Amino acid sequence: MCGIVGYIGTQAATEILLSGLEKLEYRGYDSAGIATVWEGEVNCVRAKGKLHNLRSKLELVETPAPIGIGHTRWATHGKPEEYNAHPHMDTAMRVAVVQNGIVENYRELREQLKAQGTEFRSDTDTEVIPHLIAAFLKNPPSTPNPLSPSLFLEAVRQVVNKLTGAFALAVISADYPDELVVVRQQAPLVIGFGQGEFFCASDTPAIVTYTAAMLPLENGEIARLTPLGVEVYNFAGDRLKKHPRVLSLNPTMVEKQGFKHFMLKEIYEQPGVVRACLEAYFDTNWNATQTANSPIHLGLAEEIYPDLEQIQIVACGTSWHAALIGKHLLEQLAGIPTQVHYASEFRYAPSPLTPNTLTIGVTQSGETADTLAALAMEEERRRNKEPKYQPRLLGITNRPESTLGRMVSHIISTLAGIEIGVAATKTFVAQLMAFYALALDLAYRRQTVPPARLEEIIKGLWQIPRDIEAILESQERYIEHLVHDFAETRDFIFLGRGINFPIALEGALKLKEISYIHAEGYPAGEMKHGPIALLDAKVPVVAIAMPGNVYEKVISNAQEAKARDSRLIGVTPVKEGEAAEIFDNIIPVSVVEELLSPIITVIPLQLLAYHIAARRGLDVDQPRNLAKSVTVE
Repeated sequence: MCGIVGYIGTQAATEILLSGLEKLEYRGYDSAGIATVWEGEVNCVRAKGKLHNLRSKLELVETPAPIGIGHTRWATHGKPEEYNAHPHMDTAMRVAVVQNGIVENYRELREQLKAQGTEFRSDTDTEVIPHLIAAFLKNPPSTPNPLSPSLFLEAVRQVVNKLTGAFALAVISADYPDELVVVRQQAPLVIGFGQGEFFCASDTPAIVTYTAAMLPLENGEIARLTPLGVEVYNFAGDRLKKHPRVLSLNPTMVEKQGFKHFMLKEIYEQPGVVRACLEAYFDTNWNATQTANSPIHLGLAEEIYPDLEQIQIVACGTSWHAALIGKHLLEQLAGIPTQVHYASEFRYAPSPLTPNTLTIGVTQSGETADTLAALAMEEERRRNKEPKYQPRLLGITNRPESTLGRMVSHIISTLAGIEIGVAATKTFVAQLMAFYALALDLAYRRQTVPPARLEEIIKGLWQIPRDIEAILESQERYIEHLVHDFAETRDFIFLGRGINFPIALEGALKLKEISYIHAEGYPAGEMKHGPIALLDAKVPVVAIAMPGNVYEKVISNAQEAKARDSRLIGVTPVKEGEAAEIFDNIIPVSVVEELLSPIITVIPLQLLAYHIAARRGLDVDQPRNLAKSVTVE
């Protein structure tokens, strides 16, 4: 989950590396460092903590070096101290390496190097790599590999073939000042092509300011970047033919544009995200008289639809909450039994094989290690089975150019744009829109929803952007004032039922992630089965009460909390009657039908979490111990 960046060209590398690391800090911010090559030396500067600490150190160091690598760390092996920060170097300080990922066999390699007299300066798994590369360069084979254009490239290739695990690397050497070697093995890495300069990074936002021409490396590939160009090889040393493509990414998407935090900016971008999804997925002119034409256009191949009997979804974190709402929609609209699994659990205890099953992987980044591994396992165990058990894999992601996009044949792109804040907001809403479109597509094909009802739902979806805008315009200041009462609160409970139970889970997760307040989401009807013991005057309860099948039940469950002296906050459009009597505070939302309500009920909960965290003076965009893209198991 670390972020790596590299540069080789004609400009001074330091500022380019720092700029890239700023865009990657969402991947980890326990420490940071850069290494450059200049006048025959590797110059390495590292700092504990966030990137501004490194920048302060670099103000004292001036170098015009045109080649370098940088790293921002999410600690796995070793505490977040400066001596564990990347880049790591060999004993002679001639080779520098940055890594995202984990070398699983590092203990064995470390002991071998220690036996040869190598002294280690860190607790990390990464440090074995520069020592191994330096050892190869010190004692190269008497017969060089005739296919390798560089001894440095060959050294890195030989070493990575000794490593097991999931990792991406960028390597430089003082003895090879015109070469930057990068490696990908089960961890994301993209190469950027500029005018006489080349870049590498864990994610495209780090380099989109400089170029839109990108080449994602595949697993088991190694590349040599020089001022003359890029050469790509596999781990066996065979030269590969690869071609970059131009991505449609706007550099302004990674700027705050006047907002105090990226998270708040991304909350306000949600009406536009929903509109983008509606315009992409739905026929704007369709009505119930056009039953011969589908109102939904996802661009999926017909092979995923026939004889579909079951759907299983694998996801993690916020994506798992979106999947729970997806399950509700797929079962209630399309009539397809659906299971939702934590990807980290599914990969070790998969469900029994069922025929004609669609497996959906949901990951914002398209790089979530557990989700990718679960999909790969599902494809492997279904391969070579009889036709009804053959794999059908669909990905839902915000990054179709990611590993997921290359792994599965069918993708729904969620069109949220780059999301910088670690706590997902607009990407969650975009995932919900993907599930609404998929469920309605399947419902239309299976004729489980009458055309008039289908038209009614789609018209309701087109109203949602205005409903979100109304909440943002009318309720943010109220919520900002309301949170003054909760700056010292230590526990929160969120309640929801039916399709809004996952929103209770998501509201609790958002609060935990960025405010560090203990929060739990429960089905409202389960309160009396144990959790009600937690309630007293110090534990506020947020209840989602939308008119529909379960409204009266939620009100009744809220009354039970009220009787235990908890302060009640209602997310509801109902401002009078029993709701007005029960709730101490109401955050009003628009009246929408229950089926569509999750897209708007989540908005006040995002704002609540944001303003509590901001009120407590916390780093909203980079909460402690978290990284946005979880690329290690």
